[in-house]
Amino acid sequence: MIAALAKTKEGVKRRTIAFFEHDAAGGIVLMTAAALALMLDNSPLNWLYDMFLETPVVIQIGVLVIDKPLLLWINDGLMAIFFFLVGLEIKREIIEGRLSSPQKASLPVIAALGGIIVPALIYVALNQGDAEALRGWAIPAATDIAFALGVLALLGSRVPVALKVFLLALAIIDDLGAIIIIALFYTSELSLSVLAIAAVGISVLAYLNYRGVMRVAPYLVTGVIIWVLVLKSGVHATLAGVVIALFIPIRGKDEGDAKSPLKEIEHGLAPWVAFGVMPIFAFANAGVALYSLSIESLFEGIPLGIALGLFVGKQIGIMSFVWVAVKTGVSRLPDDVNWVQMYGVSILAGIGFTMSLFIGTLAFASQEHAAAVRIGVLAGSTISAIVGYFILRATLGRARGENVSGNDGNEETADSAKA
Repeated sequence: MIAALAKTKEGVKRRTIAFFEHDAAGGIVLMTAAALALMLDNSPLNWLYDMFLETPVVIQIGVLVIDKPLLLWINDGLMAIFFFLVGLEIKREIIEGRLSSPQKASLPVIAALGGIIVPALIYVALNQGDAEALRGWAIPAATDIAFALGVLALLGSRVPVALKVFLLALAIIDDLGAIIIIALFYTSELSLSVLAIAAVGISVLAYLNYRGVMRVAPYLVTGVIIWVLVLKSGVHATLAGVVIALFIPIRGKDEGDAKSPLKEIEHGLAPWVAFGVMPIFAFANAGVALYSLSIESLFEGIPLGIALGLFVGKQIGIMSFVWVAVKTGVSRLPDDVNWVQMYGVSILAGIGFTMSLFIGTLAFASQEHAAAVRIGVLAGSTISAIVGYFILRATLGRARGENVSGNDGNEETADSAKA
């Protein structure tokens, strides 16, 4: 009996570890958190959900007071950790990864530009004449890395590596675009004096990097101070995470030093962000009272502009920009990737979810607008995920069939077993 229980426990442990190591795990946990928020906000326990998000959290050190409801601590604090990780990824990719040369970066950069411009234009076209609604023009321009890669991972080993690399590079550049948009268009009144003090903190980070300091603690302590200053300055606090990341050393001071603080932090932080920060953010921001919505409200400018921007705008923008880049010889399609597969990935890029919800919190303060944003983001992201998945599943299946048609039955069976 005891041996059987121990064996069962060991089996559960192995399956749990295997789940969290799967590429799709982050996206599945994210979807679960969002679904839980929707269920709670449309149940008799909706008051508990609202009370949880409105819980006041106060930190005071002398005259310095940060007093915010829990929702804003999540959006300003936890999301700063997410943007810190994004900053680490961007720096690594630019220095030695997929964006380290013009040849590698050209196609995903061009694709990302199309995926930002066209969705924004569709949103603007559907909200002309409403100055308040136009503040949300950037919401459908975002792509959720975890969600999009999670859906792609559900297709398993059939997916060409080059296709995964392209989607990851596209999503990282898209995040960089979102960071620039937030800095330029979603910044409130600035306190120049506080920003000047924050600049001193950034200078300290630059000095630490210049001196080759490899210990992480000085960077993080200075970074927390910079985050507080940026929070008080009027610039959105999450941008502090990106700035801090850019100064974390990627290589040791000596050429023979193999240690990389950036990679160590990125590796250690990624699971916490994927299974902690992002699901908490999704749970806090995906809740919307569906019973209060009418059919007509779904076709109003904000939700319709977001949904069509994500599902229609992303695929048109990415595919048209990529087609022009390839046909003019500026770039070329990745190896082992055809146009139908590229089209499927362009649809998956319409999964805005986390980043779109986040930009929505910056664009609109009212509950009415927040509900419209959530409906548009959930609708556009869900349709993009489903349609993109089935298009890729169909084309990858056909590609494998053509690949093995000249082989004998044993090879085809073996290939099917791998899938």
